[in-house]
Amino acid sequence: MPSPRPSSRSHPDTTGPLRLVLATHNAHKIIELRRILTTAGVRASLSGLDEFPGAPDVAETGLTFAENALLKARAIAAFTGLPSIADDSGLCVDVLGGMPGIFSARWSGRHGDDAANLALVLAQLSDIADPHRRAQFFCAAALGLPDGREQVVEGRLEGKLVDKPRGTGGFGYDPIFLPDGYAQTTAEMTPEAKDAISHRGRAFRALAAVLAVLARGGDPPEPPATPR
Repeated sequence: MPSPRPSSRSHPDTTGPLRLVLATHNAHKIIELRRILTTAGVRASLSGLDEFPGAPDVAETGLTFAENALLKARAIAAFTGLPSIADDSGLCVDVLGGMPGIFSARWSGRHGDDAANLALVLAQLSDIADPHRRAQFFCAAALGLPDGREQVVEGRLEGKLVDKPRGTGGFGYDPIFLPDGYAQTTAEMTPEAKDAISHRGRAFRALAAVLAVLARGGDPPEPPATPR
């Protein structure tokens, strides 16, 4: 982690909401994070990358969710000069050796084709019996500040995969993911119910405590070393 540089630090303007950038063009994720931060009591004005023409398209060259999240958060903080949040999240299926994992968004070969990605996973598990369809959603969420400070938190949700899509809410693999202890897939849940247990909800709530300190004009806690 970069050493703090007091001379380069600047605190946010505490007269209004903390201005944050979420390093994505995905409108679903922006809505989701805005809802989570509001519920957590963080006063923040959240923008996505569509509001920053020319923002770099950061290649996810890391080998872990945390590495990819940090790559994006650092690059967007440097480009915008604003505190930036990035996440890398995905579905990890036990019988697939933890895949799709970091390749979840492009598992079928084309980035962001949710329907094709979901169909491929179902096809790969077509002969797998219910007791062996264990999976988890995993999320690493990174905060990058323009002065080089950063923090990464993680969240996960355990469950299993059903054999056909159920529900119209959420996105990605939500229609086939059944969380432990629930009778509904994450696509059948209300947004609020999903936020309460989801991998992104858990990760972003952990990050919300850091953002709340920033919003008050303070310094966030120094995190442990994170992957570079």
